[in-house]
Amino acid sequence: MNRDDLPPTVPPANLPPDAPRGFMARFRNYFLTGLVVAGPIAITFYLTWWFVNWVDSLVRPFVPTAYRPETYLPFGLPGSGLIVAVFALTLLGFLTANLIGRTLVDLGEKILGRIPAVRAIYRGLKQVFETLFSGSGSSFRRVGLVEFPSPGMWSIVLISQAPSVEVASNLPGQEEHISVFLPCAPNPTTGFFFYVPKSRIIEVDMSAEDAATLIMSCGVVQPGSDGQKKIAALAETANAARVANASPLQPVPAKVE
Repeated sequence: MNRDDLPPTVPPANLPPDAPRGFMARFRNYFLTGLVVAGPIAITFYLTWWFVNWVDSLVRPFVPTAYRPETYLPFGLPGSGLIVAVFALTLLGFLTANLIGRTLVDLGEKILGRIPAVRAIYRGLKQVFETLFSGSGSSFRRVGLVEFPSPGMWSIVLISQAPSVEVASNLPGQEEHISVFLPCAPNPTTGFFFYVPKSRIIEVDMSAEDAATLIMSCGVVQPGSDGQKKIAALAETANAARVANASPLQPVPAKVE
């Protein structure tokens, strides 16, 4: 093989230009980037604003007109009801901590305990609030996997407490059971509650917040993944591809025998 038999090389100036990215493609990428940045911020502010207004609408009727900010200002002051509610609950907790407050609370509970329909609702809600907001409680702070709804299919559950003596004595078998809550996607506030043998639960090293995020996103957002590292890796790969496409091709000299 001699030099005359080699295929002609194309000068860099005559190379076909790279297909330019269209305006709609760039517009779509910029729009999605802006949506990813602004979407969570907007939803967070919206939910916060809704919660503040909701508390204001509940507390404002109990505040005398003379003490409302809008009485002296030409506009309403969002959050004033929330501030009043926080101080009122704190004051209630302070008063309940002493002997007189505990006596009044016990008297109120005795009165509610004499009403059949209200008694069950009040006792159930009180136990739920005491369990959820106690600093030493461990309910729903552990995450596990349970084979549900069929063999070979695993679901994420929040591990709660062991069943009471009355329930445990009626469960079949001699193995210890534990109560779990299986949230449904994408709304983790709904789901299934059931008792499972302790040996059939695989405890996962994951926080309840990460589990809720995983369920709400239907598996799109995986816990433990570093989003910034992924974005940086994708940006580096895209930049390398852009540089490779922009650089002119250099002809590789062929060996002449």
